[in-house]
Amino acid sequence: MPRKKNRRSGFKKMLVFSCLLLALLAGMYGYLKWTEYRVNFIRHNAFGIEIPAGYEIHGIDVSHHQDVIDWQEVKKMNIRGLQLEFSFIKATEGLSNVDRLFKRNWYKAREEGVVRGAYHFFIATKSGRKQAENFISQVIMEPGDLPPVLDVEQLYGVKPKDFRPRVKEWLNVIEQYYKVKPIIYTNVDFYEKNLGAEFNEYPLWVAHYLQPNKPRIERPWTFWQHSETGRVNGIKQKVDFNVFNGDSLTFKNLLLQ
Repeated sequence: MPRKKNRRSGFKKMLVFSCLLLALLAGMYGYLKWTEYRVNFIRHNAFGIEIPAGYEIHGIDVSHHQDVIDWQEVKKMNIRGLQLEFSFIKATEGLSNVDRLFKRNWYKAREEGVVRGAYHFFIATKSGRKQAENFISQVIMEPGDLPPVLDVEQLYGVKPKDFRPRVKEWLNVIEQYYKVKPIIYTNVDFYEKNLGAEFNEYPLWVAHYLQPNKPRIERPWTFWQHSETGRVNGIKQKVDFNVFNGDSLTFKNLLLQ
């Protein structure tokens, strides 16, 4: 009988040891993944978010949801050499809607030396041409501005095969009017499911959050919206943060001439 107790006792000790070893290995793996994450991101407490490392040019995008913005404070904010150099600003939506703060944001951003870009929020059930005309009626672009942007994120029940021609129509009308290829904004999943290779010729501004160093998408991208919860001096509400995929010369060459 005593020998059986010893065997049971030994088995229990081995089981406890195995559990502790597994817990230790799991902890080490978790620590290594955390370390990898921290290497690829730099935290600037003033911005309230993780900033992807390795990118030279950073910016934001805004609409009336950010309320009235003090663009002078936005421009002055400098955290260990990191400044916000550009902003995409909502201009229009659908056939006739205009963002109530577009005009103010559009002129104040340029006045303070923030490179500006205007975007249109696309309604898939409406004519692409008429939505483009709404944008054109509101947005006067000048040399030094970013190309116009089409924000396309929802189908509103429209089938992708009917949706894509409307998107193409908006892009074609805008390109003919402003003499520059527009940028498409969307998220990774929407692009791959509903747009795809047919639109690969257009510069892409892609939303993909909680990624350590780049968005997970196969095609080339120009801007990456990496967070929607940033904090910026001069802006009361949380704001989207973006990086440009390139150096200052590439950025300059993208701007309207």
